[in-house]
Amino acid sequence: RATIDWNEAIGKTEVALICVGTPSNSNGSIDLKYVERVAEQIGRALKKKKDYFWAGIRSTVLPGTVEEVVIPLIEKESGKRVGKEFGICMIPEFLREGSSVKDFYSPPRTLIGEYDKKSGEGFAKLFSEIKAPMIRTEIRIAEMVKYADNSFHALKITFANEIGNICKRLGINSHALMEIFCLDNKLNLSPYYLKPGFAYGGSCLPKDLKGLMTMAHDAYLDCPVLRAIEGSNESQKRLVLDKIISFGKKKIGFLGLSFKAETDDLRNSPIVDVIEHLIGKGFEVTIYDQNVHLSKLIGANKQFILEKIPLISHFVTKDSEEMVKNSEVIVVVNKEPEFSEILSKVPPEKTIYDLVNIDFQGKANSKNYEGISW
Repeated sequence: RATIDWNEAIGKTEVALICVGTPSNSNGSIDLKYVERVAEQIGRALKKKKDYFWAGIRSTVLPGTVEEVVIPLIEKESGKRVGKEFGICMIPEFLREGSSVKDFYSPPRTLIGEYDKKSGEGFAKLFSEIKAPMIRTEIRIAEMVKYADNSFHALKITFANEIGNICKRLGINSHALMEIFCLDNKLNLSPYYLKPGFAYGGSCLPKDLKGLMTMAHDAYLDCPVLRAIEGSNESQKRLVLDKIISFGKKKIGFLGLSFKAETDDLRNSPIVDVIEHLIGKGFEVTIYDQNVHLSKLIGANKQFILEKIPLISHFVTKDSEEMVKNSEVIVVVNKEPEFSEILSKVPPEKTIYDLVNIDFQGKANSKNYEGISW
């Protein structure tokens, strides 16, 4: 039933869902005044309540809002402690305008970012009849998912529009093209390529993107999304280079040189640019990659590496133990199967910088382990 009395609403219920608006301020930041007001009201009402209470945030809020804004306000106004007298979760909604009721009962997933297990249990029970995969995770992950979702949706729209604009200029049926594009559920519409990590490389992606951009330029078309791809990729290389330098160590080892595990393809391998800069800055570099045999490289593959690092043979070793011994920082470049075993034997005083989220024994307890974006 409906009421405009928040005291009554909280006093006579077990669960509250905060579903107020979070509009943008003029500078693009999120206006939290409605979320803050409701959190204060919940806190005041909880003063008089003896039973454990569950509060869930459905409003779209930036990561950190629940822990840094909502919880402190409820605790301050109620005099109670989260995890003891009340539970709290972030439960983002995935509703589209025009089909929100249908989407409520059939969402892509039910996501519960829980403060603790008891907080999550209340909402797991509340949403148990909703037919969708239920995921229970950390509060900040749940806060971030909606932003990742909507940013990706916006990216998909603008990508399709730019491809459509190019097709229009070339007299190509863009809808027929994208219908074919969408049939590929191995790469195009799949989880593949959607795991954070290092920059792309190889012989295909850089070449074909440049070819497409040249064609768009020749057709006098501005494609800012497509144009930004290469710049973003270069930024990822600089991020890795800056991070390696920030460790303050001079001896750097690399597990992998090729852009992809189980290949010897060095063409546009992004780590080559990083290594080239490190050598130029006087770092001592040692590289181990069992797939790369310098004497067997031919054609464009050989030409690329010799143009980038003419004395590459001085830095490559066939002995992984030698690489580990000679290095203070070990950079993991690809997921070559043997790398997991090598990493499990790395002494704890050496730093491991992981670009691919590789799994190895002792990773969870390694104090000197760091991932590129995790």
